[in-house]
Amino acid sequence: MKRRTFVTAAGSLTTGGLVALSGCNAPTDGGGNGDENGEEQADGDETETTTTTEDEGTTTEETGGEETTTEGGGDTVQVRMVTEDGEYYFDPIGLSVEPGTTVEWVNEAGAHSATAYAEGNGGAEVRRIPEDAEAWNSETLSDEGATFSHTFEVEGTYDYFCIPHKSLGMVGRVVCGEPGGPAEGDMPPDGDVPESQTIVDQGEVSYDEFSG
Repeated sequence: MKRRTFVTAAGSLTTGGLVALSGCNAPTDGGGNGDENGEEQADGDETETTTTTEDEGTTTEETGGEETTTEGGGDTVQVRMVTEDGEYYFDPIGLSVEPGTTVEWVNEAGAHSATAYAEGNGGAEVRRIPEDAEAWNSETLSDEGATFSHTFEVEGTYDYFCIPHKSLGMVGRVVCGEPGGPAEGDMPPDGDVPESQTIVDQGEVSYDEFSG
């Protein structure tokens, strides 16, 4: 996703007119107070700069030296990357989201990646995401609690895998809006995932539910 930075500045208000008006109306023995009030007004008007940066659906705003971060485009949902009792899996293995939703993968244990099926991406040989969609690759995350996020904008079906455990069947599926695209019609080459319509109907399919 392209980075867009917007900078807006609110200039200082001109206070000359206000000072002149105060001088005309002030009593003869209080002219100094009128000038003082005008100076206080001028001092109170400061230039404020707001910087907004958008990257992968995340908006960061910096105003007056204070920085706040908010998610742009929609909700954020999590998918766990798990190593447990000799099994390696994404949970939920199937997830339904609306366009603009950000998915955050969290590494709970072991070393994992979240990598879209797109030719040449993380060693993938086939494309299993919509043609107009952007592929993603977290690379391998080895620290416990490490995260990676991607915002889904294009409707369709997205299959993805874990680079270290692709040959062991660690794959997942996200359906953004309505199912569609090259992932439909068959399963990923390295493992099975829930059917897209089941994912849409349920909202998500847990690994235990699917594997059990």
